[in-house]
Amino acid sequence: MLLSRRHLVPEEVDHELVGLSGSLSLLGLAAAWIAIGLPWPRCLFHDLTGFPCVTCGMTRSAIQFFHGHFLAALRWNPLVFTALCALSIFNAYAFVVLVMRAPRIRIAHLGLAEKNFARIAMIGLLALNWIYLLAHWRRF
Repeated sequence: MLLSRRHLVPEEVDHELVGLSGSLSLLGLAAAWIAIGLPWPRCLFHDLTGFPCVTCGMTRSAIQFFHGHFLAALRWNPLVFTALCALSIFNAYAFVVLVMRAPRIRIAHLGLAEKNFARIAMIGLLALNWIYLLAHWRRF
């Protein structure tokens, strides 16, 4: 794996602009959903089995996170909490890079072993998160 810091070349995808625009759009959509009073999403797996699915607690974790109740967000769903922290860091980076027109950080030359490690790590994180949720299933 090779990290580089460089300016965008013509016709290159601006990942920072796409990511920041997408996350701000989704945040606005979620805020509108709550403001309008639309019903909460239901978990079919939980409704059928009584146990939490891999993503159960995601909505509650996000709401707690955006209210600044970080410990409560972590307790609802640790993986979502971690993802929201990473997304917040990326959004701050993207905002600074876009405003300052600074060079971008890019990952290049990702080898097969590194890709396989990332896949296995993601599956492992999902499994650990689900084990945590199943261990605390009475809260759901």
